[in-house]
Amino acid sequence: MEQGGDAGGGLGNLRALLAILQWWGFNVTVIIINKWIFQKLDFKFPLTVSCVHFICSSIGAYIAIHVLKAKPLIEVEPEDRWRRIFPMSFVFCINIVLGNVSLRYIPVSFMQTIKSFTPATTVILQWLVWSKYFEWRIWASLVPIVGGILLTSITELSFNMFGFCAAMVGCLATSTKTILAESLLHGYKFDSINTVYYMAPFATMILALPAMLLEGGGVVTWFYTHDSIASALVIIIGSGVLAFCLNFSIFYVIHSTTAVTFNVAGNLKVAVAVLVSWLIFRNPISPMNAIGCAITLVGCTFYGYVRHLISQQQAVAPGSQTTSQTNSPRSRMEMLPLVGDKQEKV
Repeated sequence: MEQGGDAGGGLGNLRALLAILQWWGFNVTVIIINKWIFQKLDFKFPLTVSCVHFICSSIGAYIAIHVLKAKPLIEVEPEDRWRRIFPMSFVFCINIVLGNVSLRYIPVSFMQTIKSFTPATTVILQWLVWSKYFEWRIWASLVPIVGGILLTSITELSFNMFGFCAAMVGCLATSTKTILAESLLHGYKFDSINTVYYMAPFATMILALPAMLLEGGGVVTWFYTHDSIASALVIIIGSGVLAFCLNFSIFYVIHSTTAVTFNVAGNLKVAVAVLVSWLIFRNPISPMNAIGCAITLVGCTFYGYVRHLISQQQAVAPGSQTTSQTNSPRSRMEMLPLVGDKQEKV
């Protein structure tokens, strides 16, 4: 029996490792290909690239749910699709677009480090806008994240203000999406595949007209002037297919790992993306810049550990608090800043 348990545990660990590796692979590949599209193919149209991603994700989610039966469809009332899903899709669209816009102007290493600021923006937004209180350990865990971002920004050799602002606003959009999901999607237990199934078509509809108006002329000119148009189109469409595969890999890794493992793997993924992007694009990174990035990633890992620790403490005796204790200031300060233990880090 013990041998069987050990074998089962070993198989589970192997499955978790494979899930993490394929998640890393898809994530890093999507980021590198998008940067390659903007920098090497000279296709400097982030709205169009985002639109291609949304179209591919819409098709991929439909195939995954209706053809491959990889996940059952979560039924959503037509009224809720517009009242709940559409606002989420709008924020989702802004998040993806700003990520691609920032890639257009700043190095992958800098963009990925700034994205690690999302836990801080989530806590600050919930505190300022939703009057949610957190205990001191949450605030203390944000100090290295904020300090690391400041050090990285000050020492970034390829700093671009527009790209920096796009990445920072993208963090706010990610935080807003996470927070809104708690209220707008209440009652619906969406996984990453169903999320894409409902949000990607709305995002395509939202972005299609702005992409045509703002970038249509440039895209047509690029078609007539670029060499090897066929191979370039394969890369652009391929990035959209890989973007959907990334969402599918997130679904797999969430169900194969614990919350702590997922948090640590998510931060190590950023380090892998930074290293691979530097090996390919050779963007200059100063020693202090690298230290700032490392401090940020360590801070994110510590933040995730603190969240997990608090959630474990709250789960020890869930029925021990009285109603008056539940409404006390201390109880309110022990509220967690994110929706769940496992946040889908794209």
